[in-house]
Formats: sequence, C-alpha cells, structure tokens
Amino acid sequence: MKAVCIPKANTIELLDVQEPTIEQENEVKVKIKRVGICGSDMHIYHGTNPLATYPRIVGHEVTGEIVETGKDVTRVTVGDHVVIEPITNCGECYACKNGRPNVCKEVSVFGVHEDGGMRELVTIPEKQVHQVDSEIEWDEAVMAEPYTIGAQATWRGNVKEGQTVFIQGAGPIGITVLKMAKLRGATVIISDFTNERLAFAKENGADYTINPKEVDSVKKINEMTNDEGANVVIDAVGAPQTFELAVEVASPAGNVVTLGFNETPSSIAMMHITKKELTITGSRLQTNQFGKVVELINTKQLTHNGLVTHRFHINNVKEAFEFIENNPDKVRKAVIEFE
Repeated sequence: MKAVCIPKANTIELLDVQEPTIEQENEVKVKIKRVGICGSDMHIYHGTNPLATYPRIVGHEVTGEIVETGKDVTRVTVGDHVVIEPITNCGECYACKNGRPNVCKEVSVFGVHEDGGMRELVTIPEKQVHQVDSEIEWDEAVMAEPYTIGAQATWRGNVKEGQTVFIQGAGPIGITVLKMAKLRGATVIISDFTNERLAFAKENGADYTINPKEVDSVKKINEMTNDEGANVVIDAVGAPQTFELAVEVASPAGNVVTLGFNETPSSIAMMHITKKELTITGSRLQTNQFGKVVELINTKQLTHNGLVTHRFHINNVKEAFEFIENNPDKVRKAVIEFE
C-alpha cells in the first residue's frame, strides 16, 4: 500500500509499504479517505518541528472508513465513517491524572512522534476513533481535528456568550478559533496582514477585522470596545510581538491564550498582567474536544465553508507540499485524497 514518508528534513517519499494487520482485539482498521496537511506537517518537512522524529509517516488530520474490527470492538463497525483522535498518553503522570492528557509528559501524537495517517490503511485502538455520520462529506469530516484546536483554545480562554474575543491570525487555525468562538456566542475581532484572509474571516462570522499594516491595532480595539479591551485574546500567530500585543489589549480580568511554539522570548512588563489581573494560558492540542466537535459536524453547525481550498491525490503528494510552500496566500487548507 502507499504511504507518505519524510525520512529527513526537506525530503518526501511516496513508499510502497506492507498493509497493517490488527494485532490487538481492541483495534480497528481504517481505510483512509482524506488527510489534511497541517502547518506542523510542513515544519516536519522543513526540519523545524522540534517535537518530531524521523523517519516519519506524517498526517494527524485524518478521516476514513472502518474496514475491519477486532473482536473486542463495540462502538464502531465495518462501514462506519470515522475521524481519528491523534493523541495517546501515559495515564499516570500529574497532567494525565488531572484530566490534561494533551500535555502528558509522554504524549505521543499520530504523525509526529509516531507514524500517522498519510497512508492507505491504518490500525488504531477503537478509543481513538469517533464516528461521523455517513452523509457528511469527507472534506467536512477531515476538518474535525483542526476544529478541536479551536475548541481547545476557546475552552482555555473560557469564552462565553457576550464577550469580545480578539483573535490574532486568520490562517486555518485562526479560522477554527473564530468558528468555535462564534458558536459560544462571542463578538469576534480578528486580525491579519492579508486582506483576502480577513474577507474570508468575515464570511465565516467575524464581526470586525483589523489589518495591522493599515491601522493601529491598539487604537482600533479600544474604539471597538469603548476602551475596555478584548475580554479574551487568542494568539494564533505565536510571535513575540503578537503575545506582547495580546497582553496590552486584553481587558481587565481578561484571558490571554497562546497557541505558539516560538522559543524567542517576549518583552512584557509585569504591570499589565498584575494591574489587570490577567489570566494567561497556553493551549496545546485538545482535551476531550472530539466528541463535541463531531456532534457539531454531524448536525452541520460546523462546516468548512471554503476553508478546504485544494485537493491532491496521494500520487501527487510531493506537488502538494511544493504548492503549499510556494503559495501560502492561496492555500487555506489542502487535503490529500486516497480515492
């Protein structure tokens, strides 16, 4: 069967590998239909993902159809459409025991620490699959994992109805945060340097948009919020400057959520944090968000609405990575098809 492997930085290969078999009775075999290409996959390709190991079959945004089950499997059956939850954890460390397996000290992410879903068939424990209604299109189902990132960020920020949320970055992750914040009843401001992205954000529910190249973000947010500031600021860019701005524009008693893995320090005065008594949190992967997201997809409250812009057959995976690299302003979400 075909599998996409990154053996080392800046090299991608389409391999012919052996089909996996069910080895544990709690496992299912999934015929892959779509795999989304994430920014973290591009970082693995470029050798800039500090968490990945090589060689690696990538892909953690995965949907497919059950084609075989172990005898102990009870929740799903052959023919079911599913999405894959890409996290495994130890269950014993402090984080796991406190309901935060996403930051387990030994967390393993499908397609990052272990081989992922960019192959024709995978076997995986039943607990890591979630059933999607068969009428849902594959392009909708494949977005489940990215939506859980947005769901996690809004949960970490404690986004509530009636709040003003400021999202920095209108790329794919920023849009998933936007969608989840709107479902929570928030008023959303979103910023980006690209007007096309801001227009798309507007189409997907953003109440206000800001291009920092054209206006002063601080002044604009103060105007929009009657000088109160944003109750929740979610930084989907992860640069030192955006984190600094987040702290500056957050309202008193506000929340700041960062999703970035940037190792460059930010320069932030403690006065902002203490005076406004801000809550600053990180957001990584997701905690118990898949069930909620799948329900929203199944009930069609959550749709990609143009977020998936490009599709490539697995035979053309090299061209897919090259296209994404060379056309970052054209691609919102690209997916690999296996049909």
